[in-house]
Amino acid sequence: MAEPLLRVEDLYKRFGDLEVLRGVSFALTQGRKLSVLGPSGSGKSTMLRCINYLEEPDKGHIYLEGQLVGEKLVNGHHVRMSSKELAPQRTEIGMVFQNFYLWPHLTARENVAIGPQRVRGMSKKDALALGEMMLEKVHMAHKRDEYPERLSGGQQQRVAIARSLSQEPKLMLFDEPTSALDPELIGEVLKVIHELADEGRTMVLVTHEVGFAKEVSDEVIFIDEGQIAVHGAPQDVLDNPANERLRSFLGKLLGG
Repeated sequence: MAEPLLRVEDLYKRFGDLEVLRGVSFALTQGRKLSVLGPSGSGKSTMLRCINYLEEPDKGHIYLEGQLVGEKLVNGHHVRMSSKELAPQRTEIGMVFQNFYLWPHLTARENVAIGPQRVRGMSKKDALALGEMMLEKVHMAHKRDEYPERLSGGQQQRVAIARSLSQEPKLMLFDEPTSALDPELIGEVLKVIHELADEGRTMVLVTHEVGFAKEVSDEVIFIDEGQIAVHGAPQDVLDNPANERLRSFLGKLLGG
């Protein structure tokens, strides 16, 4: 069996008295797509933020290609990496958020190019050329010189995806990438994510778009109260849910 590209091992996370993650574990081999479903507050977004160490887990470990993320072993003990040590690892994990977080004073192309310049030391000329290539991939090259305020929400999210792709990440994380969009703009973002999935990219996608999850995913996880309640193939998880909480969740989501 292939070595997992991503391995999440016994993840716990608490905020004050609230235990958000309670022993989450799963593995994902290269090229596989995992969709994560669950009610609001179940820990889905926190799990994603722990994977790339935007949040530090209270317990548990993350491995990317067998290497610890955010930690190192020192005399048999796990020690948190410094921000400088962690920075190269973060470039290997692309993250697309609910909100777009584009720099308002930069054009679409400049927003994509700034990361390769600052993080990878790329020249401005090469970074802008890369930015244009990434915008082409998300069907936004024609808007390369526009500022974010002149772009729709769907267009801004596609620029954000291009920005994440410019890192050439090994793993892509999507945190409800369509939740902040008007309904008519959701399809254009899902189309881009589908195309990226078809390229064989490894992805973890937190979403409420059940039909899309079924179509694009190799595996689906249902998280409830900080634990994985169901994990399986999309048709098993979504078409014939044996778990009562999952049935109730899907019923509310689909209006059943």
